[in-house]
Amino acid sequence: MHELTEDGASLSEGKSPEAAQDEGGAAVPLPVSPSMPPHAAAAWDWFRSLGSPRYHVAPMVDQSELAFRMLCRRHGAQLAYTPMLHSRLFSEEPKYRKENFTTCGGDRPVLAQFCSNDPAHLVAAAGLLAGSVDGVDLNLGCPQRIAKRGRYGAFLMDDLPLIERIVAAAARELPVPVTVKIRMFPSSEDASLPDVERTVAYARRLQDAGAHLLAIHGRTRDQKNAKEIRADWGVIRAVKQALHIPVIGNGNVRHKQDADRMMRETGADGVMSAEALLEDPALFAPDRTDGRVASSAERCDLLVEYLELAGEYPTPMRMVKAHVHRLLGNWLQEHTDLRDVVNNFRELTLERLRDVAEEMKSRILASGRDHPIPKLSERQIARMQREAAMAAAIEEQTREEEAVSALECGTKRKLQEGNIA
Repeated sequence: MHELTEDGASLSEGKSPEAAQDEGGAAVPLPVSPSMPPHAAAAWDWFRSLGSPRYHVAPMVDQSELAFRMLCRRHGAQLAYTPMLHSRLFSEEPKYRKENFTTCGGDRPVLAQFCSNDPAHLVAAAGLLAGSVDGVDLNLGCPQRIAKRGRYGAFLMDDLPLIERIVAAAARELPVPVTVKIRMFPSSEDASLPDVERTVAYARRLQDAGAHLLAIHGRTRDQKNAKEIRADWGVIRAVKQALHIPVIGNGNVRHKQDADRMMRETGADGVMSAEALLEDPALFAPDRTDGRVASSAERCDLLVEYLELAGEYPTPMRMVKAHVHRLLGNWLQEHTDLRDVVNNFRELTLERLRDVAEEMKSRILASGRDHPIPKLSERQIARMQREAAMAAAIEEQTREEEAVSALECGTKRKLQEGNIA
């Protein structure tokens, strides 16, 4: 098992904890631990062969493409996932493969993520990439309606035997490791709360089926609004303590300080970010130790970097445009002339977008502000107010948790020194 040391680091061996703790510190009973799966040592050897990566770029449909992965790697990311790929289409349609998967020599380590509800489809699709990636990830976390219609992602949680068959087939037949990305099960009594025991049991079944790594998002499939619903790190901690393979945490990571705190508090072996990285691809930069995020002007510079990479690694314009909107955000609503250039898809080029980024930076610096003054509808204003209130509540809760954690560590240290009876 993997116990936690006092500072939250994981140990590769030790006794199984009898209980984990939730975010409030309450004891959460865990199921009796099964024996170590036979591939556990191989899973850790594989993880170490990748450099024991701590900072991961999450799989994002149409947005974790090669150019963006390379931008994030340039600024501290240590492992990246491809966008989600449809296993059946990937295995059957060469055009789909060509349009949706590209890589290069510097794009390592990289995991190819697939959605699938058929073991044969996943094995066939992943087999085509085995020499180009370091592992294959099964998407068990997508909560969107398209995943429900297609019966994949988080909606496979309704058929655990099928998931086990898919993972087992991939583990048995592919020459690279299989990994999984999951969400929590909700409590049957209160859907806003997690079912810790069921989630831990689910994670163990995936491990025992052959998964070499498990990433867990600390929300349920119905908790889709990351800005309004706080991820539960307590469940991530419980899963980490219960498994014998590397565990990656996901959720509530706004900046690198959050990422490092998650690893300390949960014992997770790494942290995955999606939304926050889209708005700040330098989130994992080594000098980001104080909770700082990129300023608006810096985001313009990051956009220029991205556009250069999109030229080096040809990228569909729909993906490029999506990154432009994420990095410039509401500044485009304030500067509608630049927004019109971005939205004129027929005449859009990387050169035009670079001009937009440089002009936007010039206007931002001239304004003396780091935040735009967008023209918003009443509905948008109300939504922003809700999100701001939630962000403030999360910030306050984070400060309280850090204070309690510091107090507990100080008390433990004094006890160990014999200063307190």
